Amino acid sequence: MELSLSSHQDTFTRDHLPPHELWPTLEFTLPELQYPERLNAATVLIDDAVAKFGAESPALLAPDGTVQSYGELLTRSNQVAQVLVEDFGIVPGNRVMLRAPNNAWLVACWLGVLKAGAVVVTTMPALRAPEIAKLAQLTKPALMLCDHRFLDDARDAAGSSYPVVAVGSQDPADLVALSGSRSGEFANVDTAADDVALLGPTSGTTGVPKITMHFHRDILANADTFARHILAPTPDDVFAGSPPLAFTFGLGGLVVFPLRFGASTLLTERTTPVELAQFSHDAGATILFTAPTAYRAILKEGKAELLRPLRIAVSAGEHLPAATWEAVKDATGLELIDGIGSTELLHVFISAAGADIRPGTTGTAVPGYRATILDLDGNELGPDEVGRLAVIGPTGCRYLDDERQHAYVSNGWNVTGDTFVRDADGYFTYQARSDNMIISSGYNIGGPEVEEAIIQHPDVMETAVVARPDEHRGSVVCAFVVLVDGVTGSPEKAKELQDFVKTVIAPYKYPREVRFVDELPRNPSGKLQHFKLREALAQSPAS
Repeated sequence: MELSLSSHQDTFTRDHLPPHELWPTLEFTLPELQYPERLNAATVLIDDAVAKFGAESPALLAPDGTVQSYGELLTRSNQVAQVLVEDFGIVPGNRVMLRAPNNAWLVACWLGVLKAGAVVVTTMPALRAPEIAKLAQLTKPALMLCDHRFLDDARDAAGSSYPVVAVGSQDPADLVALSGSRSGEFANVDTAADDVALLGPTSGTTGVPKITMHFHRDILANADTFARHILAPTPDDVFAGSPPLAFTFGLGGLVVFPLRFGASTLLTERTTPVELAQFSHDAGATILFTAPTAYRAILKEGKAELLRPLRIAVSAGEHLPAATWEAVKDATGLELIDGIGSTELLHVFISAAGADIRPGTTGTAVPGYRATILDLDGNELGPDEVGRLAVIGPTGCRYLDDERQHAYVSNGWNVTGDTFVRDADGYFTYQARSDNMIISSGYNIGGPEVEEAIIQHPDVMETAVVARPDEHRGSVVCAFVVLVDGVTGSPEKAKELQDFVKTVIAPYKYPREVRFVDELPRNPSGKLQHFKLREALAQSPAS
């Protein structure tokens, strides 16, 4: 497939796409996936939305009752684009990092970057300076827009490499102040549909982030497949959910999907599951995105009534047990929509809704995608044979300058790293993760990254991190630790290590369990044998 003429003056992203022979097969099998050659996703999501659904239609809601209309969001995102270009000299193709919790300014910044023809680099506000610096080293940003409450780590990471602009402070140089002096009129850059619009980091099993590359058309494709065919949103819908917008699951469910279909979205910066349920209920939410862990917590707290007004409840981010599906059904009448997606493909590609749901299975390939099961040699397996999940559709894996492209793409298939089985009716059932990724409460946590953080503690000689199955979170991070001579393991020492990890990497990645051991299992060549630690956990599942 030949690439279109790019609008990017800064050609970094196109220059660092993987070789075309390593791309997955891309298929555009639905009429709605036939995108024009010139396409700016922000134009479709906000400019065209205002024309289609009306400037006064509600777009963004906050828990305090604040409502921002489509017209106001258009003006604000235009102002952001003006500031980027006029004050900071951003040109098409430059990378702009965003760091903020889920709020209206983050959405305006995201749209403004795309309008300017630049490339969004999504980051979570929980990341620490070393993690941000690692992403910046890979993506070479020209600028970061950062919520004023999270500036310290951001500026420590940036140093003098690129400017960090505060959002929401009282500083006259703050983005809010700068935007307020702009006209709100901006001519969106005429990007190509296959210009890179988004760089989405995903934490790999080695602890070294993989940077996924997504085109302008990719951003719309997930709305025109999973959202259009499984959720079927209308302008009357109100979306809500727990995932950060820095996760492509949250970006789709809380920004792209509602804007694509003229709906509104409730943005909450940080909530417990029950708080999320309460805010969603109060805002009149009709579509909720969160993990099975959250649904279980809401039921456990006796707050099932808060979910009953929903039209749709989506569960993703971790395996949905049949027992949880049944419990939610019994308590609320809702039939949870399960799904599996990946950062590499942006969003959900296997799911089912309504009468098509079969509890305990993830579902079938979403319209626009096809999926199969492969053996270790890349051969397709038949019904009821366990193997590697592989997917083809309008989106696919393209890593930024990363050798791991070879592992994710096999003979045109995106091989997700999940083990599944498919029945004769085409329903896929999850078996396990194929790699060393720990999925806990919907978060993907790379075990080696946690190991790297723990080993920095002066009392730690060596460590190994694996997933321990957990009834409530799916799995939790469990660290096996060998201490230096003279230091004794204790509950107090375990707590000290946990608190230390929270200062080095994002707090949600900390080991919820620490087990002190005299030595770690290794093979004759000295390679650590994580599987033996998993076996030990199976024999002694809780400390």
